[in-house]
Amino acid sequence: MIIALNGSDKALYPQHFNAMHRIRADVFSKRLNWDVNVANGIERDRFDDINPLYLISLDELSGKVLGSVRLMPTTGPNMLRDVFPYLLPHGEIVESATIWECSRFSIEKGCDTPILGQLVSNVAGELLAAVVEIGLLAGLTEVLGVFDARMIRIFRAAGYPPMIIGQPQRIGAFMTYAGLFDVSDGALVNIRETMGITKSVLEPLSAARCLAA
Repeated sequence: MIIALNGSDKALYPQHFNAMHRIRADVFSKRLNWDVNVANGIERDRFDDINPLYLISLDELSGKVLGSVRLMPTTGPNMLRDVFPYLLPHGEIVESATIWECSRFSIEKGCDTPILGQLVSNVAGELLAAVVEIGLLAGLTEVLGVFDARMIRIFRAAGYPPMIIGQPQRIGAFMTYAGLFDVSDGALVNIRETMGITKSVLEPLSAARCLAA
């Protein structure tokens, strides 16, 4: 199950947020060796202070946080324009009311292992499906992302390949890319069929509340 939370919900869901930021620290600092700010085992950056939308994967039985992704409009501060502008040709930006940026895609160690018969874990597939679902609800046409080469294989295996834009650069241990992802009914169907998802992965009340805020 994927629950949608705004940054302003932190005080209401402290355990969800702490677990999310701890997983992010493990993924981006320890595994990918990115130059990120980690304090007391928690990874945060300045974009977490501008009330982004988070999609958080929860175990339906235990409520444990399994992974997350962050969404922000490209009409405001975002990572590609403000942190990784060199991934695009000089002077080029991506800015549109119908394009949001997806960042900090991260999954708890052990939960990123595919099950038999799949190339991608259920958590990864459900997070990608949730991105498209929330995008359709918000009237988006595309989602923007900055990701490493390893993630390209995951996206393709989940039936959600990106359109690469600009030129890749090495960041930390991996080549890093910028890309656009389609937000459409067809994209959602493709992910669901590839991943064996039969219904919405979003917790509906949380999604409606966040988009109305």
